[in-house]
Amino acid sequence: MSDKTQIHLAAALDGAGWHPAAWREPDAAPAARLIGAAYWLEQVRTAQAGLLDFVTIEDGFLLQSDEFASPDTRTDRVRGRLDASLIAARLAPLTAHIGLVPTVTTTHTEPFHVSKTIATLDYVSTGRAGWRPQVGALAPEAALFGRRDLPALRVEDLAEPETQAVIRELFDEAADHVEVVRRLWDSWEDDAEIRDLATGRFIDREKLHYIDFTGRHFSVRGPSITPRPPQGQPPVVALAHSSVPYAFAARSADVVLITPPDPDAIAPIVAEIRQAQAAAGREGERLLVFGEFVVFLDEAPVTALARKERLDEAAGAPYRSDAPIFAGSPAALADQLAQWARSGLDGFRLRPATVPHDLDGIAYGLVPELQRRGLFRSGYAADTLRGNLGLPRPANRYATAAA
Repeated sequence: MSDKTQIHLAAALDGAGWHPAAWREPDAAPAARLIGAAYWLEQVRTAQAGLLDFVTIEDGFLLQSDEFASPDTRTDRVRGRLDASLIAARLAPLTAHIGLVPTVTTTHTEPFHVSKTIATLDYVSTGRAGWRPQVGALAPEAALFGRRDLPALRVEDLAEPETQAVIRELFDEAADHVEVVRRLWDSWEDDAEIRDLATGRFIDREKLHYIDFTGRHFSVRGPSITPRPPQGQPPVVALAHSSVPYAFAARSADVVLITPPDPDAIAPIVAEIRQAQAAAGREGERLLVFGEFVVFLDEAPVTALARKERLDEAAGAPYRSDAPIFAGSPAALADQLAQWARSGLDGFRLRPATVPHDLDGIAYGLVPELQRRGLFRSGYAADTLRGNLGLPRPANRYATAAA
């Protein structure tokens, strides 16, 4: 990236914020408001005021936990959540321009249902839907459904061959899941609905296609019952920390989120993703790479650091994350984002440590600072998420084959 290339920004929304003690802040919403549409609407409208490309909404089938692979018994943390895709659908007609990207698992859901859900969200939002597929690798999660058994995972065993084999299998399944969803989105051609009153034909049946997908994990004939989404293919956003998920993202995603610990780690990760992208036959396609930060933002850096320390004390332990943690001023964060972008990143997904404080800091502190430097747009460039990300609307694979 040159010094004047504009970067993309997204926000990751989760509960009262990403710090476990965020709900205790004086400006945090009362617990009851977390389970309501108005709370989420306020956050998304703040992100939209900051001209962010999209927000992601966290989700999962297990109660949130401080433990890596099992539920905990803590009562001093936010527990419980709404369905991310339904939150997005509720907010879609009340917002404009900003993308809405719910998290939906691939491990315990059917791709036919997911394709329909995200396609519907794309219609309700008039082209602003995305999807963050997430693998569900934990045994307690699998036990909720009773369809399969998964081995208990431990952090210390993640590098073991047996554990890696389980992880690889789950990501292979996720790749098939995304492929089925994408094919179902294409199973209707864009002009399949003809609505011809003279002949009484609502659809052109020749423009609906069986996808006939048969793989190790799914066998789906199709077609979908939902017409092709307005974007054709709503963007797929994948979080990846290591080689197996990098390969999944390179094969299946439009945006990959990575968590390098420092700028020196960026180039090797990006190179690995590009190599995997070429190996997947996608070398000519645009695949955006975003970095991740958890952010504590205050005009005075000492205030941000003191706030983090106070939250850590309330939580009973220093906050740790899979992503780098930034505590400082919007100007200092702008410096860091510019530096990291020059190392090969297209943008960033920022996780506000507390809401509304740090989300406001992103929208009303960081964004104006980036705009002053010519690194962020002054208005939305398009009405769709793909358009704002600079992703072309893809051709329908089946229409091309038919032609």
